[in-house]
Amino acid sequence: MVAHLLKLKLTLLRNGLRRSRWQLVGMAIAGLYALGVVVMLILALVLLRNAGQEIAYTAVVLGGAAAVAGWGVVPLAASATDMTLDPARFTTFAIPMPQLLAGLALGGLIGIPGLATLLVALSTVVTWSRGVLPALAALLGACLGVLTCVVLAKVTTTATASLAASRRFKDTSSIAFMVPLVLLGPIVAAVGRGISASAAFLPDFARTLSWTPLGAPWALAGDVAAGRAGAAAVKLLLSLATLAALAWCWKLLLERALVTPPYAGGSKRKGSRLGLLGVLPATPAGAVMARSLTYWLRDPRYSGSLVVIPLLPVVLAFQGTQTGNYGSLAFLAPLSAFILAWSISADVSYDNTAFALHLATGVSGVADRLGRALACMAFALPVVLVFAVGYAAFSHEWTALPGRLGLSLGILFTGLGLSSVVSARYTVTVPLPGDSPFKKPPGNVGQTLAVQFLGMAVLGVLVLPEAALLLAQALTGNALFGWLNLAAGIVLGLALFLAGVRLGGRWLDARGPDLLAQVSVNR
Repeated sequence: MVAHLLKLKLTLLRNGLRRSRWQLVGMAIAGLYALGVVVMLILALVLLRNAGQEIAYTAVVLGGAAAVAGWGVVPLAASATDMTLDPARFTTFAIPMPQLLAGLALGGLIGIPGLATLLVALSTVVTWSRGVLPALAALLGACLGVLTCVVLAKVTTTATASLAASRRFKDTSSIAFMVPLVLLGPIVAAVGRGISASAAFLPDFARTLSWTPLGAPWALAGDVAAGRAGAAAVKLLLSLATLAALAWCWKLLLERALVTPPYAGGSKRKGSRLGLLGVLPATPAGAVMARSLTYWLRDPRYSGSLVVIPLLPVVLAFQGTQTGNYGSLAFLAPLSAFILAWSISADVSYDNTAFALHLATGVSGVADRLGRALACMAFALPVVLVFAVGYAAFSHEWTALPGRLGLSLGILFTGLGLSSVVSARYTVTVPLPGDSPFKKPPGNVGQTLAVQFLGMAVLGVLVLPEAALLLAQALTGNALFGWLNLAAGIVLGLALFLAGVRLGGRWLDARGPDLLAQVSVNR
């Protein structure tokens, strides 16, 4: 039965890759990226073989403890990222619990995260190949550590299965998980400075962690190499007890989940109020705008973009503190305009089967494009204006405000027009409605990347006039170029916006059924 579950996981993975050559390309790109990270970590562990025992011990224990903690924490926010062997799917099958546990645990190693963790963990054998006993202890510790990672992740996902079935929990956790991702640079830099300032503390910290379930399996080889046989034996027992306790907890949680699977019921909210549909104009474009604004506020796949925007000043200001120059904040308004404008380039793909509403009601393509674009513009325009004026007030460069504002408005209006064309012509693989923003179904990842990058290149070409005028003002210091840029950003940007809405609407009318068929593939 264990072999059958592993074969099932491999079959599902293989069939997913066969669905699209573009997905195979995307998988290859992700695999190459992971391979690069794994190779660097393996080389670091190999070089540690010639380092002192204390340095190797500290690095291996801290790295291993971080890996265990990551496998336990990440599933809380990115729940159901890989559910090819979702336990809920085996509810009607009488699979013996030991075989089910073993199959699901080993199946967790099939995939890029599992294989990467396993390869890096096994590389610690090379680090401690300073004798037969340390190498064997490193092999045992690596196996125990990897199994602890996988089982801990299973415990976390199974324990939160009922919460994960709640739409509110998924929305909140997904959005909250984006905050540390956006602030990853400042967080890593702050941790790095803290480590540099307290480097002498790390060995003591590693020795303390080695007596905890996080670091115990990774400390076995170091203790054996140092001749601390008693400590190694105790930590081996601690590692085995931890793995056994996690497996027991997982068994209890899995038994409960198989008997009473999580229920994601409908919302209890009453539908007596029209919300934004009762506020905006009763026109086709107004109805589409109201629907889109509702999604922006309630769908984490959309609102995640809104969470990123307030954090951009923090990231750019942090870069300024690192270099002593806050000039990077000048890109705040143009960058925000680009992110928000380009966020609707996959609007039809995000609709999925709900796009049938637009076809069934006979909404014209122009009204559809206009309503979606105006919904984004409703909050994007105030954000761009506030950021542009805010930076001018911060830097006291009021003469440069018209030029920067012209570029920002040009990017916003032109980007909305181009996004209206792209989303009407191409579909991309996006998370399904109700899923985490980090859960992407199998699909044409390569084509998605190609469409996105080519679209951004076209946008860069379309805003060249505004960029040229801004550069001319910077080189000559003539404020006239700034005012010309402001006029160009508004006039040319709105012209391209209207042209994009018309062209996108024409394409939407011509190939609406084809779009519905494409976005309905992953359901």
